[in-house]
Amino acid sequence: MALEQSVEQFKGKARLPDFVVPKVYDLFLKPDLSSSCKFAGAVQIAVDVVAATRFVVLNASDLAVDDGSVSFKAKSSSQELRPVNIVSVEEDEILIIQFSEVLPTGEGILSIGFQGTLTDKMKGFYRSVYEHNGEKKNMAVTQFEPADARRCFPCWDEPAFKAKFKITLEVPSELVALSNMPVTEEKQNGSLKTLYFQESPIMSTYLVAVVVGMFDYVEAQTTDGTTVRVYCQVGKSNQGKFALDVAVKTLDLYKDYFAVPYPLPKLDMVAIPDFAAGAMENYGLVTYRETALLFDDRHSAASNKQRVAVVVAHELAHQWFGNLVTMEWWTHLWLNEGFATWVSYLSADSIFPEWKVWTQFLSESTSGLRLDALDGSHPIEVEINHASEIDEIFDEISYRKGASVIRMLQSYLGAETFQRGLASYVKKFAYSNAKTEDLWAVLEEESGEPVKKVMSSWTKQQGYPVVSVKKSDGKLELNQTQFLSSGATGSGKWIVPVTFCCGSYDAQKKFLLEDVHSKVDLTGLNGAWIKLNSNQTGFYRVNYDDELASGLKFAIESKQLTASDRYGVLDDSYALCMACKQNLSSLISLLAAYREESEYTVLSHIIGISLKVVSLVADAAPELLRGIKEFFIGLFEPFASKLGWDPKEGEGHSDAMLRGELLTVLSELGHTVTINEALKRFNAFVEDRDTPLLPPDTRKAAYIAAMQTTNSSNKSGFESLLRVYRESDLSQEKVRILGALGSSPDPTVVLEVLNFLLTSEVRNQDVVHGLGGINIEGRDVAWTWLKDNWDYISKTWGSGFLITRFIAYIVSSFTSNEKGNEVEEFFATRTKPSIARTIKQSVERIHINANWVRSIKNDKSLGDVVNQLSVHKV
Repeated sequence: MALEQSVEQFKGKARLPDFVVPKVYDLFLKPDLSSSCKFAGAVQIAVDVVAATRFVVLNASDLAVDDGSVSFKAKSSSQELRPVNIVSVEEDEILIIQFSEVLPTGEGILSIGFQGTLTDKMKGFYRSVYEHNGEKKNMAVTQFEPADARRCFPCWDEPAFKAKFKITLEVPSELVALSNMPVTEEKQNGSLKTLYFQESPIMSTYLVAVVVGMFDYVEAQTTDGTTVRVYCQVGKSNQGKFALDVAVKTLDLYKDYFAVPYPLPKLDMVAIPDFAAGAMENYGLVTYRETALLFDDRHSAASNKQRVAVVVAHELAHQWFGNLVTMEWWTHLWLNEGFATWVSYLSADSIFPEWKVWTQFLSESTSGLRLDALDGSHPIEVEINHASEIDEIFDEISYRKGASVIRMLQSYLGAETFQRGLASYVKKFAYSNAKTEDLWAVLEEESGEPVKKVMSSWTKQQGYPVVSVKKSDGKLELNQTQFLSSGATGSGKWIVPVTFCCGSYDAQKKFLLEDVHSKVDLTGLNGAWIKLNSNQTGFYRVNYDDELASGLKFAIESKQLTASDRYGVLDDSYALCMACKQNLSSLISLLAAYREESEYTVLSHIIGISLKVVSLVADAAPELLRGIKEFFIGLFEPFASKLGWDPKEGEGHSDAMLRGELLTVLSELGHTVTINEALKRFNAFVEDRDTPLLPPDTRKAAYIAAMQTTNSSNKSGFESLLRVYRESDLSQEKVRILGALGSSPDPTVVLEVLNFLLTSEVRNQDVVHGLGGINIEGRDVAWTWLKDNWDYISKTWGSGFLITRFIAYIVSSFTSNEKGNEVEEFFATRTKPSIARTIKQSVERIHINANWVRSIKNDKSLGDVVNQLSVHKV
């Protein structure tokens, strides 16, 4: 009973008590954007006291609560109650307000005044810095997901405590101030203005948003009259037009797909210069990194364009899936993120069918499969026991595995049935909260299929199966075991929706593999090859016996498989090779079958595999390194020559992306002809930024070539790149340069690059882009640098998810068990809940690399295979 409780009983809990619940927040905020960067605020919360209590417990963190301002007034009484005790428990981020008498049940108003600081931590109510007329200025921005609304105002900061919000802002008159809803009234008071915003529909605290700064905007309307705007820094409004067009089309598409209109009167999208995530789906006021919203015709690459389209579609999907229907608790985060990821491809495919994004979706699945093959992975539905654990689950499991199992389910149920089920689900749970089981129940009712039984095996346990398959006596024998990259055998068991084709896509079979072993009759199915997991719609791997693998290699060479299946055969072989279940020589032989590959997604994947294989061979068998590089150059160079350096009239979007990736990998592999041409074009570009010789798609290749030829005695490439970096005001250009700087083969240059990343010239949000580009020559110096600077890095980035990237990017490429132990030892005394999972996963990756290096050393036929296949000279 809430009456008996003391302050102590509320500490250390995962969730807030629910004997007092919020209904409407009337929130006033006054940010001071001068050098002090403070904000003042007051909130009157209409609450419902549902059980007799002397306590109100809500979230607050980094706020100075004005004790004298705190009061409670019951609707049924004229008396204002003042607390006898106010305790702020910073480690639990809660505020405990104790009254001497029992609060009457029913409605009442809780009032609290407070102050806070606009920090540069990119969470809560924070400041971002921008330039206007050459002068640095502060803007005020909110980022509340997952649990940082409490840093802006005291609130019940959990998804299930939905309420309405009435927001009032007092800001300098010349600034633009935005919130979730439109302004209903504006009052001028000298140099300040007060803006009153329309009351919002019921929503969770993490979706409340405020942005105050100087902006231009572009505007358009959806077919049913909703105003959509893209806000960006003054002078950049042209760069918002592409995202605006995508947004308008996407809102119209989702209205039909979910059979529910967009719920708010307007939609604003804002580019924020300092932003930790890619974007945030705040209801009616979506915030983005500049790289994810702005598109510059002259300086953005085709890959930037696609990123903007997919991210905008992702965030707008949340307006239904997440904002209108909200997960009950963070355990069900995947309902938000997995769905938005999957639906964003649906939208992009509808608007840009020529991009073939469903084939590209396989790279999302692969990221999910990679992470989920670790022992340190986690189930899609993950237990969250404290707010500090939430950040780490915004990962490939929640987003990419989540999206992949949705796609598998859609494929199993059929697109129309699935869409009808989703529309029913959105309608049924609109303006409330839902759990995973609620979705399964609706889809089960709609389809008549055992959705809960099938899907629980995919969301409640971590990992996934590898289905081993062989032909015997006219039957296909299947066997499932849990796949782990370590090569160990896990104990998981799944209900697998298996599809397979036999010699042709006309002869396709579907069934549920419910047992560990199963046999399928092949009578009437005759073909030269058998492919399981048709078009890669299932989230599992397949291990074929030698005979079936040989048939598939023939099918690839004779162009009988779809791009998705060519991708799948290769990715499964690569994963089995990583787990030491196949030799590298067999993977190299399979790769030789892709000599005539021209599909963007497949070639892009081969490029990723090539760089990993080259880095491992450098450690395991350096004497074969030259031959391996020659083999990969032989795969890539013919198609790169065909595409050339210059865009061609009427070529497709994927050709533009592929040109950039092929030339970049040839630079990284040390292909002399490519590097020489890259340097020639780079030098022309440094002299004249408008030269047609180096369009945005090929710049990264040129930047990497410039760094490949940079060493401590000749730093001209590095210096030129820094010049371009300093003179560009486009985030995408800066990020492109940061991603190339670490590719110098000289460790002293790499150290200089790492130190540059910590200067004020690089925004905190962008440092990780520089870390992602460090090559293997630089990894030891990067590790020493990380240890030397850990205290500073931990202090600066330690309160958000970006800190996890520092660890993962720098240590995951090591290939010895000794290094794994060293990393573990260093972090043993430095672990916090927010990085514990990342450390465990990164150390596991090092041990997996070490096993793989050992396997390569023992691969007796590798030298012969490489010599036979490497015909192209470096």
